[in-house]
Amino acid sequence: MNDIRDFFDEASLIAAHDEGNAFDAVVPPIVQTSLFTFGSYDEMLATYRGDKVRPTYTRGLNPTVRMFEEMLAKLEGAEDAIGFASGMSAISSAVLSFVEPGDRIVAVKHVYPDAFRLFGTVLKRMRIEVIYVDGRDEEAVAKALPGAKLFYMESPTSWVMEAHDVGALAALAKARGIPTIIDNSWASPIFQRPISLGVDLVLHSASKYLGGHSDVVAGVVAGSKEMIGRIRGEAYPYLGGKLSPFDAWLLIRGLRTLPVRMRAHQASALEVARRLQDHPAVEKVCHPGLANRLPAGLTGTSGLFSFIFRDGIDVRGFADRLKLFKLGVSWGGHESLIVPGEVVLQQKAQPNSAMAFGIHPRSVRLHVGLEGTEALWGDLEAAIAAASANEDN
Repeated sequence: MNDIRDFFDEASLIAAHDEGNAFDAVVPPIVQTSLFTFGSYDEMLATYRGDKVRPTYTRGLNPTVRMFEEMLAKLEGAEDAIGFASGMSAISSAVLSFVEPGDRIVAVKHVYPDAFRLFGTVLKRMRIEVIYVDGRDEEAVAKALPGAKLFYMESPTSWVMEAHDVGALAALAKARGIPTIIDNSWASPIFQRPISLGVDLVLHSASKYLGGHSDVVAGVVAGSKEMIGRIRGEAYPYLGGKLSPFDAWLLIRGLRTLPVRMRAHQASALEVARRLQDHPAVEKVCHPGLANRLPAGLTGTSGLFSFIFRDGIDVRGFADRLKLFKLGVSWGGHESLIVPGEVVLQQKAQPNSAMAFGIHPRSVRLHVGLEGTEALWGDLEAAIAAASANEDN
């Protein structure tokens, strides 16, 4: 591929794939069944012996789910992929397939909060140690890696949106024979393809940009046939986080518009971030696109970023004044959302990643949706003005 425009064209073709559909349907049908029967004893025997691969039970293999997995693998440039019932099911299944009690994981700081809680609860009880390093400090990463069984990455990272040189970090782990996993939900395969940068496994909360419509909860992991086969043979059947055919069908629909949606999210969010950066009420904006250049491998940005208000701004008043931006978790759909930092700092679920990583209490995380840049900016500007007036009074 010569440049990112070539990949946009390729991604659009992959997402539009509809060959072999029943009755030449433009939209692939949903194979909504729990099990598949056999035509003969010999066919059943051959399948159970592994001589023939075919669906037997939807928890193991389903044609609609498989179509989504194959499409996502092509988008990520991976050999194979496996879908899950949630992003956390994808994370836990991938991680648990490659570690044992007594092992050590190295992870970058500011990982997804529920991944942080998984590491600090379930893995802790299994005597699996997780240590955190600044992904921007390659020397610190190199120092932490010896003896680790897994290197877990996320770039850009949750909340503070720190973007790393993924290729350089993957090379540090590969030189020591350590498998690598990255959460690529923020950039999607449209703006970052970690497999091409040397990462072993790429995972997504498919509930976000891959689905794109806030109507499905799902996850997916992509990588080599060998590593995906290990997950499929161990964690996948026994942890039970099976992706349903209907949810896979919704994800196929989402992939068809992914390239177009990502460009729209990028353009609108970057413009909003630039205006916030120039606003007198804002102390700092955390958006990778505002840097002089993006790290190698990251070819664009998405709609999720954060900013920090200057001291004296009424964050509660700001949040309550918003009309288009709704208060809500998650992101990746049409709708624009905010989460105030002071709210997540009060979260009772422990361990609390916001506390552990020092999230600023005056910070606000935004997801810039598809309602239109000017309308969204007008909503933010009016809310900031109201919040500033509340403090003046």
